Amino acid sequence: MPAPSLKVNEIFYSLQGEGLYTGVAAVFVRLSGCDMNCIFCDTKYANKVKKILTPQEILKEISKYPSKTVILTGGEPAEQDIGPLCLLLKDNGYQVHLETNGVRDINVKDIDHVTVSPKKRVNKKMLLKADVIKIPVGKDTEQKEIKKYFKYAASDRYIYLQPLDNKKENINLCVKIIKQNPFLRLSLQIHKLINIR
Repeated sequence: MPAPSLKVNEIFYSLQGEGLYTGVAAVFVRLSGCDMNCIFCDTKYANKVKKILTPQEILKEISKYPSKTVILTGGEPAEQDIGPLCLLLKDNGYQVHLETNGVRDINVKDIDHVTVSPKKRVNKKMLLKADVIKIPVGKDTEQKEIKKYFKYAASDRYIYLQPLDNKKENINLCVKIIKQNPFLRLSLQIHKLINIR
């Protein structure tokens, strides 16, 4: 049976702008659709389907670029069957990263790095599978909402606070919380600071 096609918004080459791999050159595969509909979402345009591509067609597209790191993002990639694509990428020597809201518990055996960014709801199994838990923080974010994720900190799992829109007030709040809880890390969106995709 052929692998399922995927709804794709865009494929592009840039630098990872957030989290543990900040500054790493990577091919981004932005999949279409997300049923979370967060008011602060900065990729609402990803709901639009630009292409329907098979895993082989996606591989052909990303092979145009020199990086062997592929970041599956969205939208919400876990809303589609990404398993066959991940396996194909691994078989072709790629390092596969996933950025997800963690609502759906998915198989991550062919994924090298999982970032879960919890929003309105999240699956606890995905928090345990995450390499990074990245929490968006705005001026109205309650510290108790952040603290409930502290128990998932581990020697091989990092918790990042990411100030919404790089706003100074949000950065200040993150810095304050991190200084009180030094196992946390700060994730600025450097792609926005240096104005790249």
